[in-house]
Amino acid sequence: MIVVRARRAVVEGTERPAAVLVEGERIEAVLPFDAVVDAPEVVLAADEVLLPGLVDTHVHVNEPGRTEWEGFATATRAAAAGGVTTIVDMPLNALPPTVDVAALEIKRKAADGQCAVDVGFWGGAVPGNAGELRALHEAGVFGVKCFLLDSGVAEFPPLLGRDLTTALRAVAEFDGLMIVHAEDGDLVREAAGRRYLDFVASRPPAAEDSAIAGLLAAARETGARVHVVHLSSADALPQLAAARAEGVRVTVETCPHYLALTAEEVPDGDTRFKCCPPVREAGNRDALWQGLADGTIDMVVSDHSPCTADLKRLESGDFGQAWGGIASLQVGLPVVWTEARRRGHGLAEVVTWMAERPTALVGLSLKGRIAAGQDADLTVFAPDATFVVGRLHHRNPITPYAGRELYGQVRRTWLRGAPVEEHEPPRGRLLRREDLR
Repeated sequence: MIVVRARRAVVEGTERPAAVLVEGERIEAVLPFDAVVDAPEVVLAADEVLLPGLVDTHVHVNEPGRTEWEGFATATRAAAAGGVTTIVDMPLNALPPTVDVAALEIKRKAADGQCAVDVGFWGGAVPGNAGELRALHEAGVFGVKCFLLDSGVAEFPPLLGRDLTTALRAVAEFDGLMIVHAEDGDLVREAAGRRYLDFVASRPPAAEDSAIAGLLAAARETGARVHVVHLSSADALPQLAAARAEGVRVTVETCPHYLALTAEEVPDGDTRFKCCPPVREAGNRDALWQGLADGTIDMVVSDHSPCTADLKRLESGDFGQAWGGIASLQVGLPVVWTEARRRGHGLAEVVTWMAERPTALVGLSLKGRIAAGQDADLTVFAPDATFVVGRLHHRNPITPYAGRELYGQVRRTWLRGAPVEEHEPPRGRLLRREDLR
C-alpha cells in the first residue's frame, strides 16, 4: 500500500487537495490531503497536479504489417510519456486489417508483451463482412470502424449506400458501436501541389457535413449507436446537436490538431500538417472549442496516424501525394492544455474530454477517474511548466509540433499502481470489451 499526496488533484470533476491510497493495482480510497495513513508516501511537488491516466481511443499502431510506420512498443512508450495509460488501436493500416476474429488474434499476438500501457482494439466494418461483426464483438473489440470514402489503403474499402445500412443493422442487433470516418467522397477532389490552402479546398467542410447527414439518417433508420471520429468541420455541429436532441445515439470526437492549429499558419510544402479531414481556418477552430464547451463535441483523442518520412513526402512537399496523418500521441495533453488555458478552460474540463468521456465511449468503467475502486492509473502533470517539443518516442517522430513551446509537462505516469519506467519490462495488458466493467 502507498499514498500519493497532491495539493492539487482532479477528482470527480473538481480540482482539490487529495491523498490517494493505492492498494495493489487499484485505488483503495481518496482521502483529505493530510489524512494520517500508515503507508509509504509519494508527495507531489507544489507545481504538480495529479490527474487520472488519459484514455486515447483513436490510435493507429499499424503493427503487424506496417510496423515500420509505428509499433506497439514505440506507440505505448509514447503514450506513457504523454500521460496516456490506455489506448484503443484502430483496425486499419495494420496487415491484415482487423475485419474478422482471425485478424484480431494476429494483432493481439503481435502486441503481447510489448505494451507499456493497457491496449484495447477496434474491429473493422467493410463491404461483405457484416456477418463477422457479432463475432468480433464477442471476441472483445470495443466497436467497429468504417469509412464513408476511400480510406487510403486498398485492403480497407469504404461502406457506401446500403452497405452502411446493412452494417449498422448488424451492429444494432447486439447493441454495439459503429465509429465512422465521415467524409463524402463525391465532394472530395484530388489534390496536388505544395499549396496548403489548395489541399484544404479539396476536402471542404461540405464533405463532412454531407457524410454526417447520411450517417445520422442511417442511425435513425437502424437505431444503431454511432460515433463520429476526428470532427474537423464545425459546420456539422448544429445537425449533430439536433440529432442527439431527437434521440439519435451519436457521440462526437475532435483532435488536438483541430483545436490547436489553423490553416492560416501551415507553411506551403510542410506536409507534417497534412491530415484528413484537414486542419481548417481559425474561425472554424473557435467554433470547435465552442462545441466542446457546450457539450456537442464529447471528447478529444489523438488520431495518432504516423508513417515513414518518405510517405510524408517531406522533400517534395506535395500535399496530394503525402500520407495524411498527424503524429501526436505523446504531446496531445500539453497541446490541448496550452490552448485550453489560453481560452479559460481548467484542467478538470480537459480531464473530462481526454479521460472520462473516452472511457465512457468504450465502457472501461475502471479507467479515466481518480476514485475508490478504479485502476490506479495516474498522471503527474505540471501545468505551468513549459517545454519545447523535442525527443519523441514515436517510431517516426515527424510532427507539426516539433520545436513548438507548450505548457504542461508530464513528469510521471502510473499504470495500475506503479510508475511506468522506460528501462523496465512493459506491463501493459491487452483489454477486451468485457474487461474492467
